[in-house]
Amino acid sequence: MPLALLPWLGPTWLLRASPQRPVTSQETATLDRQSLDALLQDLGDDPNRDLKGVVVLRRGTVVGERYFNGDDATTLHDIRSATKSITALLMGIAIDRHLVASVDDPIGTYLPGLPEDGKHHIRIRDLLTMRSGLAADDDDPASPGNEDRLDESEDWVKSLFAVPVKSPPGQTYLYSSLNAFIAGAIIENAAKLPLDEFARRYLFRAIGVERFSWRRVPINRVTGQGNLRITTRDAAAIGQLVLRRGQWQQAQVVSSAWIAESLAGRVPIAQVDPYADAYGYMWYSKEERVGDRPVLVHFASGNGGNKIYVIPSKDMVIAITSSAYGTGYGQRRSQTIMRRILAAAE
Repeated sequence: MPLALLPWLGPTWLLRASPQRPVTSQETATLDRQSLDALLQDLGDDPNRDLKGVVVLRRGTVVGERYFNGDDATTLHDIRSATKSITALLMGIAIDRHLVASVDDPIGTYLPGLPEDGKHHIRIRDLLTMRSGLAADDDDPASPGNEDRLDESEDWVKSLFAVPVKSPPGQTYLYSSLNAFIAGAIIENAAKLPLDEFARRYLFRAIGVERFSWRRVPINRVTGQGNLRITTRDAAAIGQLVLRRGQWQQAQVVSSAWIAESLAGRVPIAQVDPYADAYGYMWYSKEERVGDRPVLVHFASGNGGNKIYVIPSKDMVIAITSSAYGTGYGQRRSQTIMRRILAAAE
């Protein structure tokens, strides 16, 4: 069977393909291949030289793939805060396996010694929706729970204990990496495994992800809020798992109910985030306009334009890796790429 007609079989199989050769499909009655190919070709001329990879899946098949600026299909790339969405999937797996009882559990159930200074009212769902109420603001260097302050700490869990509660939990959305770190620490404590090993056993192995690295910090904790390094193809595999409601081939890796809860637009955030309408369990949603029609897009998002876009109505996944860290154009560029690909899928 020609490579162009092969179905999506997972990252392990895909590594057999030439890293720089675009992998394509001929089942494209409603996909403008000329527009897609032209877009991928044009991206090679981007003057910023920090776009790294784009993988497009349609109906479970790779229909577009291109790498740039020294990366290829085997390059591990730091997807930054898109990691948070994967941590949320791991929380769903921990609940499926009865290691964590419920998103309504207070976080103190899994964090021995947590001060009863208001933190005992924080539920796991408050972490996942960025409504913990903690004085932790990644955009405010003076905030006690700012991510940069965590980086200076020798014990991130003890640092959490010292962060005061700013507002009642469950009410106010405030983007904070500390929330995702706590979620990861809860999984680690409940499973009695480091987060990267839990991910390897119960998520990555199931979908064929063989190579990855995930930053660890002092006292041997894994950074559930970021710094996971995976290939662009593996990022697409995560998106395909979500698109298929947690199922990979014949296995239910994470429950379909958890995927539905994660993608639900629980918190309106359009007033504070120009790229999203709503936030679920560490997954974003936005209604994009393609021509004269709305298209609902769910996505994981990381600094610099790292994205995993999931578009159910198009049966499509778009993974973009980028090293435009700390810039404004990285996010805009990824959104533009996604919109152009959606326009080609009419």
